[in-house]
Amino acid sequence: MGLLGKIFRKKREEENLWTKCPECKTLLYVPDLKRNFKVCPKCDHHFPLSAVERLEYLIDEENVERIFEEVLPADPLNFKDTTSYKDRLKRATKETGLSEAMVVVRGSISGRRVILAVMDFGFIGGSMGSVVGERFFRSCETAAGERVPLVAVTCSGGARMQEGIISLMQMAKTTLGVGLLKDAGVPYITVLANPTTGGVAASFAFLGDIIIAEPKALIGFAGPRVIEQTIKQKLPEGFQRAEFLLEKGMVDMVVHRRDLKDTLVNLLDLTFYAERCVR
Repeated sequence: MGLLGKIFRKKREEENLWTKCPECKTLLYVPDLKRNFKVCPKCDHHFPLSAVERLEYLIDEENVERIFEEVLPADPLNFKDTTSYKDRLKRATKETGLSEAMVVVRGSISGRRVILAVMDFGFIGGSMGSVVGERFFRSCETAAGERVPLVAVTCSGGARMQEGIISLMQMAKTTLGVGLLKDAGVPYITVLANPTTGGVAASFAFLGDIIIAEPKALIGFAGPRVIEQTIKQKLPEGFQRAEFLLEKGMVDMVVHRRDLKDTLVNLLDLTFYAERCVR
């Protein structure tokens, strides 16, 4: 077990050795799929990644520090629908091994220092509640104070409705956090994974100095089905997918997962040299 596995205390549960690609229906050997960054070798379908898996692919194992774990969720509204919010949090923690839908680490990508904030869709749909908002805001404060680039990987269904208006307020809070980075002249790069929707898309996901998207990622505020039902019109082919948004100028680049780390390294080098030229 590597350093990341130790600091996240990952559960090593039995898993199937074979899985089927949902796009091309090819039967895939899971260990080979993982070595291929969980991308189907036949059709390039990008399987979902947990926050820990993304960190393992991106971050250097040396000197990784998990930060802001003291910020933990509460239940201010004593919310209950089919089950209580407290029970949902407990189940999400048990299933993912995480304390919230955003994990933040201080570390480096191929030797380039970064603050890296990664979302996990497995934790209540990657929804943004008060803790995600606070952890992201603190990430911005830390990156601005230490003059270290912030990289955020988003994967979210939007605001966490179990926290009501408190969850919606995080859109403003995270936007203010990005403002700290702008004022400090610190680079902010976002990577939009599938899906990036709702309040996350409407706030910090689209505020990056450079916005990267994974291939075919669903990106937008409301989903295509909701929009079609609202406007009573058929949407264009590929609407709200990464490639469509690239064509319309909403994202800067669509990057295959195997190329993401090298792309981030190149961008971090460019921002470093640009900052030195400005000085």
